[in-house]
Amino acid sequence: MNWQEFTALLVLATAMSFSPGPNTTLSTALAANGGLPRAMRFVVAVPIGWTLLLAICAAGLGALVVAVPPLRLAIKGLGIAYLLWLAYKLSGSAKLGKADSASLSVGFGQGVMLQFVNIKAWLLALTLVAGWIAGQPDALSRFAIVAPVMLFYAFVSNFAYAMVGALLRDWLAKGSRLLWFNRAMGLVLVLTAWWMVGV
Repeated sequence: MNWQEFTALLVLATAMSFSPGPNTTLSTALAANGGLPRAMRFVVAVPIGWTLLLAICAAGLGALVVAVPPLRLAIKGLGIAYLLWLAYKLSGSAKLGKADSASLSVGFGQGVMLQFVNIKAWLLALTLVAGWIAGQPDALSRFAIVAPVMLFYAFVSNFAYAMVGALLRDWLAKGSRLLWFNRAMGLVLVLTAWWMVGV
């Protein structure tokens, strides 16, 4: 991989990782509601799940998903349903005590599995495989470069969003601020689900 390709990879990684999406929204909401330590399970799960998704796409599953429309539709449908369910859970939480309960918890396993129903994650993985890995004589060594870069970006972006949520925690504890924050985060998830319908 030459330096131009690597620079393009970094630009894409930055744009896709730090733009709002299901992962960054949940990282922010989980840290704001339950604190940074609780959110870290999800923050760590995202890069691990996403790297697994990238590996599976690089191994050929991505081509199968593109070639079989019902499979793509099923992934999209599950992703939309899960985002709407999370939005519903978030939008009703008005107290930190309630938010600390299991009803708003998204654990490590759920964080990993969310990547497999996240259309934004699929699009990025398929783009990376098509643009940087597939059909190249050094595909394995390219994967060995792309995967750690994307793992790093996935962790840093979600950790940054979680830090923002954690920093807002005390401010959100006053009055009905947390309720409106959670409703706003829920709305972002609904809008993401709406975007997924058209993809």
